[in-house]
Amino acid sequence: MINKPVPPVLPPFDPERVPVTHRDSGLPSVHASRLQSAWLRSRFAQAPDWKPEVFEDVAHARGVTTRQAAVLVPLVERTHGVQLLLTRRNANLHVHAGQISFPGGSRDLDDATPADTALREAHEEIGLHPDHVETLGLMPVYTTITGYAVTPVIAMIDPYAPLRPQPSEVAEVFEVPLEFLMNPAHHELRTWDMQTGLPASGLAPDTTRRSFYAMPWSTADGKRYFIWGATAAMIRNLYRLLIA
Repeated sequence: MINKPVPPVLPPFDPERVPVTHRDSGLPSVHASRLQSAWLRSRFAQAPDWKPEVFEDVAHARGVTTRQAAVLVPLVERTHGVQLLLTRRNANLHVHAGQISFPGGSRDLDDATPADTALREAHEEIGLHPDHVETLGLMPVYTTITGYAVTPVIAMIDPYAPLRPQPSEVAEVFEVPLEFLMNPAHHELRTWDMQTGLPASGLAPDTTRRSFYAMPWSTADGKRYFIWGATAAMIRNLYRLLIA
């Protein structure tokens, strides 16, 4: 018997075609002085009182049995500013194929802490050795609609750390300026009515409605990255922490 490859599970809609219903251009950007490695270290060493946003995925997942997971949120200090390292998942993966994500995954029994999970997964996925990682702190758990309770682990990584992406999991590793992501004018709330295909901003929440943040980013040579869903939500909460 020949085992056929399992086709990837794709979203029931094209997220890039979902209409933008709101941009937070009225909110302040995180000041450049707060986007320096020294300030970021001090912020996580003594975090202020702040309130993370509760997203639609989190609300839908309440009462659902969850599986513990963690992701590494890797910050890289470059001469042109701190960058956020992200990955594009292999297009043939069964879950979240081709999507933008942080390196990370499910907790193993041998993982004592979320940081252990995030570091192990980052080593497996992109070849980032733990010796090149300085963990700064943890963000609140983000529960995905698929039932994963994800702890984001914020870290500074050595800008000279060699990376070796695992081709079966990661198609690409790239960096986005933290300054771009910490400007809420680039945070797009997209809302979609699954029945009509129209913007659903005036509808009551129900099973046909889906809202999520997206942060599209393009390089100078025109390459486009569509950051959305849980990854964008965790970036949004990073903004809330840094602006507090």
